[in-house]
Amino acid sequence: MTSEALPSTQPYLLRALHEWCTDNGFTPYLAVKVDGSVQVPPEFVRNGEIVLNVSYGATAKLEMGNEYIEFQARFGGVPRHIVVPIHRVMAIYASENGQGMAFTVADAVLDVPAPGRGAAALELAGQTQDADEAESVELLDASAAPVAPSKPKLQSLEPTARKSKPKAKSDEPEPPGGGKGAKRPSLRLVK
Repeated sequence: MTSEALPSTQPYLLRALHEWCTDNGFTPYLAVKVDGSVQVPPEFVRNGEIVLNVSYGATAKLEMGNEYIEFQARFGGVPRHIVVPIHRVMAIYASENGQGMAFTVADAVLDVPAPGRGAAALELAGQTQDADEAESVELLDASAAPVAPSKPKLQSLEPTARKSKPKAKSDEPEPPGGGKGAKRPSLRLVK
């Protein structure tokens, strides 16, 4: 078998890192480069990219195949069907520590939505796109030079601590057990 006939290792690595995150109690996140073949809520796409929580607790019917990653998830309380082609995944990593793997995402020479997963599928789901926002399909002739793949930039972000505003000092003591400025009691779930 020649190297050209071998299937991509990317879907296998994605599944392995997803399993590693899950087994070790981490939350697996996917960074995805969005184009016409990716079915995600457009209102959550920033700079042509989206980060998706693909933990079992955040998804339903998660299927990580060799061509697509498909699942159902809630965005702002609204259930959505998500479809991500494997070749559009920029990285998979644990949100808690940033450990994972980045992949090269080549700018597609032929940007055609998967059958039943493009603009028509979005319209069926009640998520229509304006003509100005719709992705255009560009067909390049065979004589055109291939597009050089761009390297994704993966940055590890440290969680920032919330800064609290300094309280104004007053001569009046705070009322015991409540008052207008007191925090409401809350319960914390401990596993």
